[in-house]
Amino acid sequence: MTRIDAKFAALKEQGKKAFVAYIMAGDPDFDASLEIVKGLPGAGVDVIELGLPFTDPMADGPTIQAAGQRALDGGMTLQRTLDLARAFRETDDTTPIVLMGYYNPIYSRGVDKFLVDAKEAGIDGLIVVDLPPEEDDELCLPAQAAGLNFIRLATPTTDDKRLPRVLQNTSGFVYYVSITGITGAAEAEATNVGPEVARIKSATDLPVIVGFGINTPEKSRAIATVADGAVVGSAIVSQIAAGKPAAEVLDFVKTLADGAHSV
Repeated sequence: MTRIDAKFAALKEQGKKAFVAYIMAGDPDFDASLEIVKGLPGAGVDVIELGLPFTDPMADGPTIQAAGQRALDGGMTLQRTLDLARAFRETDDTTPIVLMGYYNPIYSRGVDKFLVDAKEAGIDGLIVVDLPPEEDDELCLPAQAAGLNFIRLATPTTDDKRLPRVLQNTSGFVYYVSITGITGAAEAEATNVGPEVARIKSATDLPVIVGFGINTPEKSRAIATVADGAVVGSAIVSQIAAGKPAAEVLDFVKTLADGAHSV
């Protein structure tokens, strides 16, 4: 059982919904990023999504793209991202970390070496948005054999014919993308999301967590009423981009977490 599995089992036992927060590793710099990441569990975050900076983030909107560029400009690399996770693990051995990004940096490092290093650094799961199920042999299956969850995205265009293929080797949780488009492009609506989450849950026992388009405590709560939890990324990254100190960023995160947890 991974930390992700354990966390969702505990939340289910407590009758609570999950709150997941996305932070770009190294934004605005390594030390500031680490301070924020270390503060996330205390702000109510159940699962941390740690963004891996990449030069061509095709699924991300301007806010996340800019965060990745700031991190890259500051010297952030895959190795430094793993260093950040390792530093977090020095004081927290229970909060799950999902590394979210693109395959190119992993491929460049070498899959076998990456999986050993990621596991040693305390990474629990992977979201690699540009590897479809047809490429499961490339990373998904080796990752699961190494004890890492491989979390797949389902979207509004994932129809009933495609869904079983998407779910086939998914573990940890299913990440439902609430909108058609890039991160930060539109707002999620619970009335639209609810039926889609129900459709996915009829095909899997995994928790279904909804992300994209959630930017307020009210939205976080609304989405948590129809799903197993909510993910917020761009709204948090925007706080960092605005130069807010870590304490203010974490206060904002807590309002979002409280929204999801109030259900």
